[in-house]
Amino acid sequence: MADERPSSSEPDRQVLRFPRRQVGAPAGPPVADLAKYERTGDSEDYRHRMIVNTAAFAFVLALIGAGLWLADTLAQMRRNQDCVLSGRRGCTPVEFSRER
Repeated sequence: MADERPSSSEPDRQVLRFPRRQVGAPAGPPVADLAKYERTGDSEDYRHRMIVNTAAFAFVLALIGAGLWLADTLAQMRRNQDCVLSGRRGCTPVEFSRER
């Protein structure tokens, strides 16, 4: 197989020179026009904002509740599995109702 290394006469690295920016030169605005995003004194809908905040708060509480329920269920399953694997009997309580 042929040696693909550059010979000693060819440079193996090349330095790229980038032009330097002039210090103090105005760069201009980064965006053409932001006026379309400005608020112009329109009255804000506080009622809608409060409804959305309440819905978001309820959603976060539901996520926290689901996470706590899941963690408790996993911990209970782990305790039951550890009990069974250690060879004990009667690890899980069986609930029954007497009807006569």
